[in-house]
Amino acid sequence: MCLFDAPGISRRDFLAAAGLAGAAACLTPRHIFAEDASLVTLARASAAKAEVTIQRLRGNLSVLLGSGGNIAVLSGPDGKLLVDAGFPASEPKIMAALAAIGPEPIKHLVNTHWHFDHTDGNEWLHAAGAAILAHGNARKHLAATTRVADWNFTFPPAPAGALPTSVVTTGRTWRWNGTRVALTYYGPSHTDSDISVSFSDVDVFHTGDTWWNGVYPFIDYSTGGSITGMIQATDANLATVTSTTTIIPGHGPVGDKSQLSEYRDMLITIRDKVGGLKKRGASLEDVVAAKPTAAYDARWSGFLIDGDFFTRLVYEGV
Repeated sequence: MCLFDAPGISRRDFLAAAGLAGAAACLTPRHIFAEDASLVTLARASAAKAEVTIQRLRGNLSVLLGSGGNIAVLSGPDGKLLVDAGFPASEPKIMAALAAIGPEPIKHLVNTHWHFDHTDGNEWLHAAGAAILAHGNARKHLAATTRVADWNFTFPPAPAGALPTSVVTTGRTWRWNGTRVALTYYGPSHTDSDISVSFSDVDVFHTGDTWWNGVYPFIDYSTGGSITGMIQATDANLATVTSTTTIIPGHGPVGDKSQLSEYRDMLITIRDKVGGLKKRGASLEDVVAAKPTAAYDARWSGFLIDGDFFTRLVYEGV
């Protein structure tokens, strides 16, 4: 049995927030990427049973938890702006949650990056009225056949209606529902398509998958991600937020700067340990056997990525 032991975050709460409870119940990190037990397939299938809950944040901003990545919702007279799209199987529950927030129509959707658990819902949200905005690399990956080697999965091109209708390069800022919305491109980090979304007037910041609150993150080397880029993105996040900022991670519970800082320290420590061993000539198998994540596993392991698999991800990038 795998354990989730992050203080203040139960495994049940994390799985619900991540929207992957059904998939995680069927998988362990040891075989999560086997062809006969694809995370992608199981996560999509489990979405129909996942609950979608509303967490009210500040002002007219809320977050929906339970369908893929965390979905921010900025509501008001201009219409709803969403950050990330969840899974199509969650459409009835997402629509019910949006209706509970307010009667405004859906007008905009921002994708923090291209991954399926953040963009699978693009097509139906576009049909519902959303103009889709993402980084140009997100559109590139969605429009093409894209393989993620560490998921052992090949994604076909997305339907035309699921593609971003507008792209950003370095960033964009505008006002929506009386709130300043600022998008900033990280550069290669979790992928090569990640952007943050800042709602500065209400002091809320969405990191996308550059932060997984309470667990080891996935790094997608197939589409430009790197451990160094993840650390650089986290440094950028820490420089942007304050002790009062409410931070929405890509996965896991809404958090704060102190939790984000702990995440950065974990990434740096493990990167340095793995990198040191690799520079001294240690093979991947030797580094995994050395358990460089041992001091962190009780707290950070046990969801989709255990210490051994995270070591392999880090080794790939140092």
